[in-house]
Amino acid sequence: MIRLAWPDVGPEEAAAAAEVLEGGQLTMGEKVAELEGELASACGVEYAVAVSSGTAALHLAVLALGIGEGDEVLVPAYTFPATANVVALAGARPVLVDVDPKTMNLDAGRVYDGVTPNTRAVLAVHLFGRPLDWEELQNAVPPDVHLVEDAAGALGARWRGMPCGGLGELGCLSFHPRKIVSTGEGGAVTTQNGELADSIRRLRHHGISTDGEFDIPQPGFNYRLSDVLCAIGLVQLRRLEDLWEARHRLAKAYTARLETIVETPGAAKGDRHGWQAYVVQLDRRDQALAALREAGIEAQIGTYAVHRLSAYADQGPFPGADACYERALALPFHSRLTEGDLDRVAEVLDKVVSE
Repeated sequence: MIRLAWPDVGPEEAAAAAEVLEGGQLTMGEKVAELEGELASACGVEYAVAVSSGTAALHLAVLALGIGEGDEVLVPAYTFPATANVVALAGARPVLVDVDPKTMNLDAGRVYDGVTPNTRAVLAVHLFGRPLDWEELQNAVPPDVHLVEDAAGALGARWRGMPCGGLGELGCLSFHPRKIVSTGEGGAVTTQNGELADSIRRLRHHGISTDGEFDIPQPGFNYRLSDVLCAIGLVQLRRLEDLWEARHRLAKAYTARLETIVETPGAAKGDRHGWQAYVVQLDRRDQALAALREAGIEAQIGTYAVHRLSAYADQGPFPGADACYERALALPFHSRLTEGDLDRVAEVLDKVVSE
């Protein structure tokens, strides 16, 4: 079996977790603040707030901006559903916007068309680690519309030399096992705005205010990230460039084998792909997926066309999202893959395409 994903963790991560366990401070300790400081530096911002998942990061970002009933937030029609779910959970309306079927990211022209007087924000996804054209997005919306990065898969990616996760008013990261830096589960919100950072810190800790006497000005959640997971994340984050280089080499090796068989991924000139996943596109995607699995190779669809889900079926059509949903295929992508593994994947895909 060739696995779809395998986190690049080892003895250093285990030792870091053991050190926290031995110290007895398992949550809200120094490792949380340490990870936050290094994340802020990696994303080129002043503040980072660690939370329990990438979804929690998105949820708190929306709430910290005061978005709620009567508001609209523009969301890609092709993305993991959490991006739309957090808007609905805040009481606002997620307005789906079509994507460019080539890049699989938001189509800026469609964003422009989707803005209404009720639009408060855009949740802009760097899908699979490919940087979205941030200048095009900025030009597509009025200046009072908040731009929030869903950079869940884009830690280490760069748009025109600037780190993803630091481009928007708020950035949201994920440390899920398929991400380049993993804590098992976890996430973070990044920002240059101290007031937003303070709001997110309160909301992740039940809404508790630390100024003066105990108080809860606004109800919050238990979205904290434990010191054990932060310790693992610190080791991972300090290896970010090495982890990215390994994924970059793997992506180049895949592309050398596949560029004449399927549509291979990449970034725009001057950008750096984050390589959260290696997602190709081909017309006979379902047949390819079945053939890979039959050959003992784990693979998966890229992600979801949100308007095809029951909760959001009142919106559409979105031909770009439909095309991506029907054609995108995520291949095995992790540091344990061998040259022989890549050859096996390529052979299966070549056979399907040639039939």
